Amino acid sequence: MKKRNIYSYGSLALLLLLFMAISILSSNLLKGLRFDLTENKLYTLSEGTLNILEDLEEPVNLYLFFSEDASRDLPQIRSYAQRVSEMVDEFRNHAGGMLKVRKIDPKPFSEQEDEAAAFGLQAVPVGAGGESLYLGIAGTNSLDGLQSMPFLQPSKEKFLEYDLAKMISSLGASERRKLGIMSSLPMTAGFDPASQGMREAWVAYEQLSQLFSIEMIDASADVLPEDIDVLMLVHPKALGEGMLYQIDQFVLGGGNLIAFIDPFAESDRGDPNDPMARMQAGSSSDLAPLLESWGVAFDPTKVVGDLQFGIGSGQQRHIGILSVPVEGINQEDIVSADLELVNLASTGWFSPAEGATTRFEALIQSSENAAPMDASRLRFLTNPADLMSGFNPSGDRYALAARISGVANAAMESPTSGEDSAEDAENDSGEHRSESVESGINVILFADSDMLTDRLWVQKQPFLGQSIVSAFADNGSLAVNAVDNMLGNQDLISIRTRANSGRPFDRVSELKIE
Repeated sequence: MKKRNIYSYGSLALLLLLFMAISILSSNLLKGLRFDLTENKLYTLSEGTLNILEDLEEPVNLYLFFSEDASRDLPQIRSYAQRVSEMVDEFRNHAGGMLKVRKIDPKPFSEQEDEAAAFGLQAVPVGAGGESLYLGIAGTNSLDGLQSMPFLQPSKEKFLEYDLAKMISSLGASERRKLGIMSSLPMTAGFDPASQGMREAWVAYEQLSQLFSIEMIDASADVLPEDIDVLMLVHPKALGEGMLYQIDQFVLGGGNLIAFIDPFAESDRGDPNDPMARMQAGSSSDLAPLLESWGVAFDPTKVVGDLQFGIGSGQQRHIGILSVPVEGINQEDIVSADLELVNLASTGWFSPAEGATTRFEALIQSSENAAPMDASRLRFLTNPADLMSGFNPSGDRYALAARISGVANAAMESPTSGEDSAEDAENDSGEHRSESVESGINVILFADSDMLTDRLWVQKQPFLGQSIVSAFADNGSLAVNAVDNMLGNQDLISIRTRANSGRPFDRVSELKIE
């Protein structure tokens, strides 16, 4: 009996040793092996994210601030904070040591709270005692770069992976790419003569400035900066021949151009000091004769009305302000793929010119229940229903945005000589170029500039005592995608929006409604 007990104890000890050995071996041999069994693959990073993490040129530091005590009575916030923490860990696991993560609980009146404030994170007061709640991320690199997400909203969970990847991609680059912007509209923060107060920068501009190094270009300048990677024109009205020539040569030489031109820019209010300012408001812009040489037709006196995509309903429908859904957005082009809604106001349209040598690809289109209207009808419009009078859809679809590529010829002769030969087309010394480089031109055109204004795609609303910006359309994503595409950054564009991890009781809700 005693001998049997000894064998039993020996067997148990052996099993215990075997179990420990298997545990140690598995923790080493199977380290990093994980299975994502969630329905929406919440813990599986997109291929674009993985590419960005693998290609980091600079080490990046992430600081995740979350107030444990202040959130004790906010289960939704705590659940989302856990989700954020898990995704940050997943990023670190795939960054090959180039991503360092610190998780910080900023207690009141502590050095950690001072650190959060220095990073620009937002403290949200919660509870009767007014405790400060932090849930934000800051990122730095070795080049003194700093970016932050001041407060992470659970409602924007599906954009979490993209926002993190965007921040890390920007901080992890050895230098930020330069975007040159020439605009006749007040995109940047500054003094507003009309209201005699300070105006905020457009959200679209703020998003672009977080990703790229922006240089504002004066339309009256003689030359374009030599070091810009992408040129963006926003309502380029009344450009002189000298600047038009510079833009033409930039594009022919392989420069990347994004242009927002407009037959009726509602955001252009005219000179506030001029009593006739209202007559000047809603000005038009054009890039003639450049568009013609690029094989594009555009009428700066006409706008597109659309019975199907016009906002509102019935007699309240405004056929001059379009809300273009998925069926009007090109899902094959990486710039517009996966976008769901784009809003435009008093937009024009483009079409391929007869005999064009370039390729024309529509990115955004009207419905078939659309037709051209005179832009002048919008100038003193008080009742949108008036636009319905005499409106007859043509049955055609109109390209509200388009990509232009391929071989093109110069639209303008050199200011110094009109006798340059075609051989100059291969000259990179700054001389006149009479035709495009062999790879052709690369241009994205939008027939509306108002689409960049805040009123058409974002709203600012209070959230726990703070003003939070929420997008109700994809205008900003479209603009950023266009710049990323021109820079060849396909990884950021390809990152899909993530499904929310929350699992609401949909069936219960349906039963309640019934």
